[in-house]
Amino acid sequence: MAFRGIPPSAFEFYEQLEADNSKAFWQANRATFDNDVKAPLEELCGDLADIGPFKVFRPYNDQRFSKNRPPYKTQQGAYAEGEGGTGYYFHIGSDGMMVAVGYYAMAKDQLDRFRAAVDAEATGAEVARLAERLASKGYSVGAMDELKSAPRGYPKDHARIDLLRRKGLMVSKQYPVAAWMSTKKAATKVRDTWAGAADLCTWLDANVGPSTLPPDERGRFG
Repeated sequence: MAFRGIPPSAFEFYEQLEADNSKAFWQANRATFDNDVKAPLEELCGDLADIGPFKVFRPYNDQRFSKNRPPYKTQQGAYAEGEGGTGYYFHIGSDGMMVAVGYYAMAKDQLDRFRAAVDAEATGAEVARLAERLASKGYSVGAMDELKSAPRGYPKDHARIDLLRRKGLMVSKQYPVAAWMSTKKAATKVRDTWAGAADLCTWLDANVGPSTLPPDERGRFG
C-alpha cells in the first residue's frame, strides 16, 4: 500500500508507552502498534526504497545484558545503507520524528580512513567546512561515541581534534509532532533532510566508504 502518512495515534502510542512500559500495556495495545506505527513506517520505507532496502528495527529492547532496560523501545526506527556506504535513518517517538544521515558508527577500517582524511589538510578542511555549514542550517552533528582525548598517533592540539575524536560522523534533524507527518509530505521531508546533507555524504563515501571487515570485527573501535 502507498504511504499516506503517520497517524497522530502513532505518537500518542509512544506517549502512553513511556508512561507504562509493560507487557500488559503492550499486549493490550499491540493492534495500535501494528496498524498505526509499524504499517505506516513500512509504507514509508517502501516509498523510500530507491535509497536502498530498509530494515525496520524490532520494537523490543535486548535485555540479555542489561536487565534494567525497559522491555520495549520508546521509538520505532528504520535504516538503510546506500551503495557508497552512507547510512539513512529515521525514527518516530512521542516527541515527533528524527531524520539522520551519515556514518553513525564506523568500523575499525572505516575509522582509520576517516581519521587519515580528517588529518590531511585538503580533505580535512573540506569536511570541517561541511559540518559547520550543516550545523548553521539547523542540523545536529554527532556520532555513536567519541574519545575523551586524541586518538593514538594524533596530537591533542590538532586543528580538527573534535572531528578526530569522533567514532563516526552523522547529521540529524528532530521535528516535533506536526500536521504534515500525517500526510504524504512526511516522505518529502525525510528526503529533503537527507538531500540537505548530500555534500557531506559524498565526502564520507569518497573518503571512508563501506567496511570490508568481517561482521564480527566491525564493532572494534579504536
